[in-house]
Amino acid sequence: MGVVIIDGSTVRDFVTDEEQFKKSVDESFAALDLNNDGVLSRSELRKALESLRLIETHFGADVATTPNQLTQLYDSIFDKFDCDGSGTVDLPEFRSEMKKILLAIADGLGSCPIQMALEDDDQSFLKKAAELEAAKLQRNHAQAS
Repeated sequence: MGVVIIDGSTVRDFVTDEEQFKKSVDESFAALDLNNDGVLSRSELRKALESLRLIETHFGADVATTPNQLTQLYDSIFDKFDCDGSGTVDLPEFRSEMKKILLAIADGLGSCPIQMALEDDDQSFLKKAAELEAAKLQRNHAQAS
């Protein structure tokens, strides 16, 4: 387990580094596309969201949300991702929505740093943002030496 400290600029820098952002989002999309058809179905996106347990918990404590409420919530999230209304989420739609989400996180964090404990095998976008910032700091330190 590792601990990282990030703020809005960490996340924003990750999103604006198009090469790293695209690579990370494309890898996540491929992992979510369970049947490898090049698009995400409602059930594939729901499985991904369920695995995060963001909706079923509140600050780590389980909350009572009815199955119907969860379905409505997941459907509304899917509809946000499915920009063209095709019934599936393609890679450009996924990239676009992930960019919006991460920039909203960056705006929310602002310049206030937060500390996050992450598992070593965690492949979240926020961990990747922290790793990108750490690599830049190491390069800058090496150049200054």
